[in-house]
Amino acid sequence: MRTRSKLCAWVLLGCLPLPVQALSLFACEPEWAALARELAPEARMTSATHAYQDPHYIEARPSLIARLRRADLAICSGAALEAGWLPALQQRAANPGVHNGQPGMLFIASVVETIDQLDEVPFGAGDVHPEGNPHLQLDPERLRQAGAAVSQRLAQVDPDQAAEYRARYLRWSLAWQQRLADWQARAEPLRGQRIVVQHSTFDYLWRWLGIEVIADLEPRPGVPPTPGHLNTLVGQVESGKPLAIVHSWYQAPDSAQWLARRTGVPVLALPSTIAPDRGIGTPAQLFDHLLDQLLEQQNAR
Repeated sequence: MRTRSKLCAWVLLGCLPLPVQALSLFACEPEWAALARELAPEARMTSATHAYQDPHYIEARPSLIARLRRADLAICSGAALEAGWLPALQQRAANPGVHNGQPGMLFIASVVETIDQLDEVPFGAGDVHPEGNPHLQLDPERLRQAGAAVSQRLAQVDPDQAAEYRARYLRWSLAWQQRLADWQARAEPLRGQRIVVQHSTFDYLWRWLGIEVIADLEPRPGVPPTPGHLNTLVGQVESGKPLAIVHSWYQAPDSAQWLARRTGVPVLALPSTIAPDRGIGTPAQLFDHLLDQLLEQQNAR
């Protein structure tokens, strides 16, 4: 009798619904992990890079291979930003679902229009992206478009939760639109300001804010600053009276500091992506931080 009871118990347990397996998401950059977390908070999330790494150059580590192997969806910037390491990662992960062209592989630059696209790359142009500037996470309007694309792809790879993904996106998008209006009002004093940069990392941000780039520390895109090139910028920077010399957190500050000493223009280091260890854990917090830093620099003049 006891054996029959145990058997009935096992049969009943077998009829119970299995717990829903959490979706496994792989993001090439932290901004896409943070955006996906807004829309699929229960998913298991991995970011291949962090705010102190140049996303052009990372190592295809065994831990990343293992995580991509288990991923249901991979989200990357695209526009050849990850061309130096993602193909090797995809090959070694042996996960056909995240190969290019599959529903489990989403390149944001393929669904959101990029700036500075080129029909052909001139000889000696440097490290340029013919598909356009891949750093589109720094335009809040394009980030909203990216959110819609991520929501649709989540629904495609996880159709049972499609309605939930759509609902979450609508709530997030409405809140984002309100933030966008607030940011535009706050940023008005920055319109028309000038800036010196290192690389095109923040070009989307400058265009959105109406800030003019008057010089680049790099002689050509992706080519490290050289003493000769920096020397040619001194007079241009002194006469241009820019707000700051900006570099991203993953770039060495030496060249910016050298030019600052020669011209008296301050250096401003900015994050180009999410940095939870610095209290920048969401896309909204990233734009709050960027505006805070730029406005603080403006007020200090």
